[in-house]
Amino acid sequence: MSTSARSVRPLLPGIVSLGVIVVLIGGAFGGLLVEGFRDLSRAIAAFDGYMLRLIRFTLLQALLSTLFSVVPAIAVARALSRHPVFWGRSFILKLFAVPLALPALVAAMGVLALFGRAGLFAPLLSSFWDGGWPGIYGLAGILVAHVFFNLPLATRLLVEALDTVPGDQLRLASQLGMGAGASFRLIEWPVLRAAIPGVAGLIFMLCITSFTIVLTLGGGPAASTLEVAIYQALRFDFDLARAVALTVIQIALTLVVVTGLIRLGANVTGEANLVVARQRYVNVGPQELLFNAICIVLALLFVAGPMVAIVVSGLKADLGRLLSESSFHRALGTSLVLAVVSATLAATLAWALAAARSYSSGSGATFLASIFDTGASFVLVVPPIVIGAGWFVLLRHFTDVFSVAPIMVALVNAVMAMPFALRAIRPAHDAAAERHDRLCLSLGITGWNRLRLIEWPVLRRPFATAFAFAMALSLGDLGVIALFGSEGLKTLPYLLYERMGSYRTADAAGLALLLGLFCLTLIMIADWLGREEKDARG
Repeated sequence: MSTSARSVRPLLPGIVSLGVIVVLIGGAFGGLLVEGFRDLSRAIAAFDGYMLRLIRFTLLQALLSTLFSVVPAIAVARALSRHPVFWGRSFILKLFAVPLALPALVAAMGVLALFGRAGLFAPLLSSFWDGGWPGIYGLAGILVAHVFFNLPLATRLLVEALDTVPGDQLRLASQLGMGAGASFRLIEWPVLRAAIPGVAGLIFMLCITSFTIVLTLGGGPAASTLEVAIYQALRFDFDLARAVALTVIQIALTLVVVTGLIRLGANVTGEANLVVARQRYVNVGPQELLFNAICIVLALLFVAGPMVAIVVSGLKADLGRLLSESSFHRALGTSLVLAVVSATLAATLAWALAAARSYSSGSGATFLASIFDTGASFVLVVPPIVIGAGWFVLLRHFTDVFSVAPIMVALVNAVMAMPFALRAIRPAHDAAAERHDRLCLSLGITGWNRLRLIEWPVLRRPFATAFAFAMALSLGDLGVIALFGSEGLKTLPYLLYERMGSYRTADAAGLALLLGLFCLTLIMIADWLGREEKDARG
């Protein structure tokens, strides 16, 4: 074998993985372009007043959701930072991580269980509302659900930023008797000011690409976003020209936001690496103590409320009957099979990209390494509903779309979960490569033997972490299955959404509780495996 062939061989898994990503995203774009040019006049005509209203509402709900998430998070994060040691602080931070693990559909059920027409707060709210409480559908429901997800995320990211404040600055402020206002203005605000644009940009992007929340809580065309309109144009109206036009605008908006995020250096996966609380050397007066306590308690109640409502309403359902239904068995089996396939593929793609990037960097091929990095991050630019829409349009020319639905659902979910799996696998792979590269080179250990003997013992636990996390993401996803789902292909989220649509709220609440427990269990396993791996690396 020639030298050039041997040098390319370690890159082959990464090249194949990159090819899968390119084909999946490129095929979606290709399908949209072909369909757009087939009926160009109708696609252009779709840029009308209705689309302008969709764009305005998409931007409005994202802007308001970002504002209502970030501004309170500043106060909550500062309160948690100013009180690094108190009973329950660790529990609060862990609780704030739970919304990230909950499927959006389950969170929507929690919001409805609290503020819906028959929710826990409905009697109280009806007393202030003429004709009875109408429920929380529309912009209000979307905002509450988005803040439920994003307030804890923003808080954790801002706490992480405040933890970077040097201890000597805080010690000096304490020795000088600096009050809360001066400390915030001179020490904490400069750190927060640098972090807020990235945090706000990340939340804005999450809200622009929000699909499930708007689909379930929007309540009608007046509160519809671009992604929901794409779904409706394909599944209900079968207006392909309008779906293509809407998808083009959605991609453009997402590209603009992600470009801005990259320039701001934002953490696009939303992962906060919280450090162990340390002595902060701060002077906290009684008034500030009261204000901080109120901020923390209100945030705790707001985040815990929908979770408690999910449990309470779910336990009221006839869980025994639900668990014995054949429709539940089929949906659970379908969900597990698709989730296992998606998670396996996501973790494998992540490993291949990490290996190719590591080999490229070690060989001095920085351009190749950047390509593998870009391939992983480019996935975050394209929302799942856009990929699904593109392939839905393309496949209809060659086959029955619903006959290949399982393949499409598994593939799209795998590629969407791959960047998160990469975060679990790449640090361990890079550390192993740095430790063993010279030894493997001197002994001539390559390919399968290197993976089996050298890398797999190190990567086994990170791979399991990535697998569990990716499986949880796939298990709770409604985006792609909403397009490709049918009577013959139902997952748990699809069955839950179906029960909601037929007003079987008790069954929907029970399914939401079961789905939430499944996903939380997987996330807890992934978190435990991740912490064990970090402890093992020292």
